[in-house]
Amino acid sequence: MSELNIDELRTVLSERIAAVRDNIAQCCRDAGRAPSDVTLIGVSKVFPWQYAAAAYEAGLIDLGENKVQDLTAKIDDLLTVGDKPNWHMIGTLQRNKVKYLIGKTYLIHSVNTLELAEEIAKRSLCNNVNTDILLQVNVSGEESKHGFAPDDMDRVMDQVMALEGVRVRGLMTMAPIQQYEGEAREVFAKTYDLYDRLRSGAADPKLFDVLSMGMSQDYRYAIAEGATHIRVGTAIFGDRKAYLEEH
Repeated sequence: MSELNIDELRTVLSERIAAVRDNIAQCCRDAGRAPSDVTLIGVSKVFPWQYAAAAYEAGLIDLGENKVQDLTAKIDDLLTVGDKPNWHMIGTLQRNKVKYLIGKTYLIHSVNTLELAEEIAKRSLCNNVNTDILLQVNVSGEESKHGFAPDDMDRVMDQVMALEGVRVRGLMTMAPIQQYEGEAREVFAKTYDLYDRLRSGAADPKLFDVLSMGMSQDYRYAIAEGATHIRVGTAIFGDRKAYLEEH
């Protein structure tokens, strides 16, 4: 889509969102789950704010971004047209960028160190808000992946749950980018087992209710293994590389 035609954009994104939702519903039926158990997060990344607005207007109320500057810019841009989606920060977050997110995000998925959790807590207290977060777990063990080691999670949970200003709502993980179905499902299954165990020990299990895993290429496997939130970009907004080459 080389030229940005708003009406055409809305139509295309509506059709793609509907197709993804149909896939989610089928995956849930196959897994004996209700489609309402799974929240679809649309991740627009390099695409301009009009794409995010069109997706929101097509009924996608949860939107995510990988970079702080993209998220904050799109928050402001969508507010100019009256759109107020639930914004998710899903990418790597540096401590010096936390201040730009407090009070603006629905959920931060990528808390991968105790120091980052402490910074979010400190900034949240200064702004008199509670910030919902997920703890990122590196179940695959890949060096290129961020996140806590599964064996550290009991200690990490105790430390982060003791912080004022943050609420730990669950876990996030990523499967290896190049993987077979079996490899992805193994990562997702192990993460679910960890999530289920930590949830059973939580002070209020009803508030530890988010398991964020699965992207365009593997969300079907994630749903089968218990994901409550999936992060989908390409299947909704299109190929990022092709878009950048055209623009």
